[in-house]
Amino acid sequence: MSLETIDLNLLVAFEALMAERNVTRAGARIGRSQPAMSAALARLRELMEDELFVRGPGGLQPTSRALELIGPIGEALAAIRRSLPVSQGFDPLTTVAALTIGMTDFPASMLLQRIVAALRQRAPGMVLQFRTFIGRNDATALLDAGEVDITIGVPPDPVARILSRPLFFETFGCLLRRDHPAAGHLDIETFAALPHLLVSPENERYGFVDAALARLGLKRHIALTVPQLFAVPDVIAASDLIATVPRGAFRSRNAALRMLTPPLELDPLPFVLCWHRRNDSHLMQEWARNCIVEITSGAH
Repeated sequence: MSLETIDLNLLVAFEALMAERNVTRAGARIGRSQPAMSAALARLRELMEDELFVRGPGGLQPTSRALELIGPIGEALAAIRRSLPVSQGFDPLTTVAALTIGMTDFPASMLLQRIVAALRQRAPGMVLQFRTFIGRNDATALLDAGEVDITIGVPPDPVARILSRPLFFETFGCLLRRDHPAAGHLDIETFAALPHLLVSPENERYGFVDAALARLGLKRHIALTVPQLFAVPDVIAASDLIATVPRGAFRSRNAALRMLTPPLELDPLPFVLCWHRRNDSHLMQEWARNCIVEITSGAH
């Protein structure tokens, strides 16, 4: 295979297939029919001398060769896009492109409705897909693999290939059942002595609360660890446990619960929008990122 034999449109098709894992959706993403995308995939397999994608229960699954190729191909396409005139730009009113957003459960509960409404109004032909993830570094893995275009969650470990913009900060509250003995007054000694529920997507048993307590020479007892927020209200309402959680996740949600101000100083939790460096100059994705930053600026 020589460079002269490569149609750049095939590389665009490969990038879309990596993002969508579905021939029809990949075609919608770049404005091609399903037969055209199938033909492009057949040609890609011939050029790369690899299956590239095999069918699985969740759609097309990339081979190890495809995973090796997505980084270099994405970076090459990004360099080409940066060199093209802006006049070949993106029109949200006429686009038929697709956008895949990965979100953890808390920002999804806060922002999903707002994001969908705004993007549907501004780009009515855009095909939206949302995926959930749990661990903060899952965002990097999804972006590396091209499974999502952008992610919203707490900041992952910094790596040069993943870019980010801040969206908002969330303060914390202490969640107890309404008739809990400590619900009337929560001092630091009582707080440390209570059994705690810890929300830890990474299944760790030491968090920011433990670090803040350690600075005061105190330690808490973690009686239960869960990976996501959705299980917290029912557990707290039926137990003597206390959970330190983002306030916005449980605002006006359950009359059986009470939210108190933590008796120690805790830094607000940051949430960021992330994307892969290879897509930094992708006009549609850049437009979508700017929209989401604008939309979420009024979320709190």
